[in-house]
Amino acid sequence: MRLPAPIASLPDRLFAAWRERAVALKAVSFALVGLVNTAVDATVFFLLLGFVTSSLVIANVTAWFVANTGSYVMNSFTTFSAETGGKLRLKHYAGFVGSGIVAVTASTIAVVIAAEFMPVWGAKAIAILVSFAVNFTITHFVVFRPKGSTEVQG
Repeated sequence: MRLPAPIASLPDRLFAAWRERAVALKAVSFALVGLVNTAVDATVFFLLLGFVTSSLVIANVTAWFVANTGSYVMNSFTTFSAETGGKLRLKHYAGFVGSGIVAVTASTIAVVIAAEFMPVWGAKAIAILVSFAVNFTITHFVVFRPKGSTEVQG
């Protein structure tokens, strides 16, 4: 596969990657890993709510942290294996956690707001979708970007 020449702007990079279907294929792989993590996240979330705390925020953040760590490991070996060489690195984990912090913030805001208008399980489903969109975008285009695409040439 031939990589495109350096592209100056993020929208141009997004369009080029979509045109080459790289983003679509990675999104599918990320989503499949995400199914496992969603089960882990939801299980931990509802166990915490049922037995440990009544706080939606504490339950959501704790469940996210457990699922996010598993997601990093699985995505390093599958979705982003070309970028990681199938190896776990502290730098990538830190970036993955950073992107996840942005995603869990968006997810927590979504679950708290949505729970005002619907049952908690529905609010959690919306929060999971918000988290997926935010986390995949940052992970693909920032954390695990292909080597050689970190510099903009002008």
